[in-house]
Amino acid sequence: MTGEIPFVFYMDTPLGPICAAAVKDAGNYSLRGLWFSGQKYFPRDTETWIEKPDCPVFLSLRIWLDDYFAGKKPRKHIPLLPGGTDFQKAVWKLLLEIPYGKTTTYGIISARLISDGVKASAQAVGGAVGHNPISLIIPCHRVLGADGSLTGYAGGIEKKRALLELEKAVL
Repeated sequence: MTGEIPFVFYMDTPLGPICAAAVKDAGNYSLRGLWFSGQKYFPRDTETWIEKPDCPVFLSLRIWLDDYFAGKKPRKHIPLLPGGTDFQKAVWKLLLEIPYGKTTTYGIISARLISDGVKASAQAVGGAVGHNPISLIIPCHRVLGADGSLTGYAGGIEKKRALLELEKAVL
C-alpha cells in the first residue's frame, strides 16, 4: 500500500475470513484491497489501519459478497482503486472483462496485451495476476494454465477451485 492509511473491514465468508481496505479518493471511498486472511501478499502494515465497517464502500462490498457467496452474479458496483504498476493495472483491467463463470488463460491475456502494443509474456501476466490486490472482484481466480489446469492463486488452489465451482465454471 502507499502512504495513505486505509480504512479496514473484516468479514467472515464461507471460504474463511477476508480483510478489505478502502481509501478516500476525490471525496469518495474506493476499494484498495480485498484479501483472504493470511493469503500470499497479504499486507503487513494492517495494524495501523483504521477499522471503519460503516464506510460506504464496505456497505456495498457486503452486498456484493453476500450475493457472490449465495451463488449469484453480483450486480452491485464497487469503486476500485488498486495500487500497482501500469503493467499490473493493464492486466487487472483485462481480468475485469472475464465474465462470471468463465475462464481464460495467462497466454490469452498475454496475447491480448501484445495486440494492444504491450510487451507481455504469459509469465509476466502470471506475476501481475498473482499480485492482484482485490481478490474476487478483480477475478484472478478465473485464470488457468495453458492446458486448463488450476495454477497458482494467492489464496490457495483449494479456494480457487471452490470459487470456480461456486460460479459453475467449466474446468
